[in-house]
Amino acid sequence: MATKVVGSYPHSLKSLSSPLYLLKFNPSFSSGFVSFPSTRNQPRKSLVVRSVAAPAEAASGFDEMVSGTQRKYYMLGGKGGVGKTSCAASLAVKFANNGHPTLVVSTDPAHSLSDSFAQDLTGGTLIPVEGPYSPLFALEINPEKAREEFRSAGQKSGGTGIKDFMDGMGLGVLADQLGELKLGELLDTPPPGLDEAIAISKVMQFLESQEYNMFTRIVFDTAPTGHTLRLLSLPDFLDASIGKILKLRQKIASATSAIKSVFGQEDSHREDAADKLERLRERMIKVRELFRDTSSTEFVIVTIPTVMAISESSRLCASLKKESVPVKRLIVNQVIPPSASDCKFCAMKRKDQMRSLNMIQSDPELSSLMVIQAPLVDVEIRGVPALQFLGDIVWK
Repeated sequence: MATKVVGSYPHSLKSLSSPLYLLKFNPSFSSGFVSFPSTRNQPRKSLVVRSVAAPAEAASGFDEMVSGTQRKYYMLGGKGGVGKTSCAASLAVKFANNGHPTLVVSTDPAHSLSDSFAQDLTGGTLIPVEGPYSPLFALEINPEKAREEFRSAGQKSGGTGIKDFMDGMGLGVLADQLGELKLGELLDTPPPGLDEAIAISKVMQFLESQEYNMFTRIVFDTAPTGHTLRLLSLPDFLDASIGKILKLRQKIASATSAIKSVFGQEDSHREDAADKLERLRERMIKVRELFRDTSSTEFVIVTIPTVMAISESSRLCASLKKESVPVKRLIVNQVIPPSASDCKFCAMKRKDQMRSLNMIQSDPELSSLMVIQAPLVDVEIRGVPALQFLGDIVWK
């Protein structure tokens, strides 16, 4: 299937909805970069898009992404440092400006949503973002805070503190089943995958909590590739683990039921714990189905035009397909537009990028994806105005 390249360069940007964004094309500037204001307090003035690119008529399919009032989830991921957060934040702003109450969630332990929105979003709670036309909230899941709670919980008597902590995550029943192993001694430090487990518990809340019912679009800014794959595979792992625990409990129960009946003992607490495990297992199945539901979920790969990044994106795409996660868009960020200047560095860099872009067309994993090119810009993307500008370039 041929690669579909869309949104190559900001050659003919329409005026953005804010009056701050009166854009015009000026061929006298040919450095190949895009300029825009970084704050909303500047006086109204014309902006200059520095590019001499030829028009590209295709679109990224945003009309499809924004249509319908059914809740949809968009997960953006890829190699570290390729601009996932900027792309995720700009998509969230675009959704909000198109009438969708939107939540953008960072599951990356090294959060940068606060930097992207130029607003303090730390604390692990829903925080309103100032600027968009419809409600936009941001949430940075705080794994360090959870790790501290986990450590302090482990120091409480008999490991009961860990059970309390995991109860708060909706995973406390696992502590019930493992209580006899003296968790306080075994888990002085948080286990691998805790960050992903916390993220999964938040996804459960999105599915079940009244607090999140208002949002019709939820955008995930995910961690670099390895963390993201663990996040997506964790429901399968937990489902299998819970299944094994339930089977083991069933065998133990059948082996001891005769003895218990002799002494007239009831085991209602253990039966209740087994019921909780079964309910948790059902919730894990829901999360797993959500990740794989083509009607409500899409994973968008973000990369940059280098051989290493394209290669990693290909492996990520293969892993996503193996996990049956829907993926159909690839954003290639930081592309240098064609330049009419004598800048030899720009010319060589662009030539190198074009070789990387050509790799996509021949790559067996990436060639079927819709490719969206986002240009390199000459300032940092910070704040809602800048994100709105980027969103109107990328999400057409």
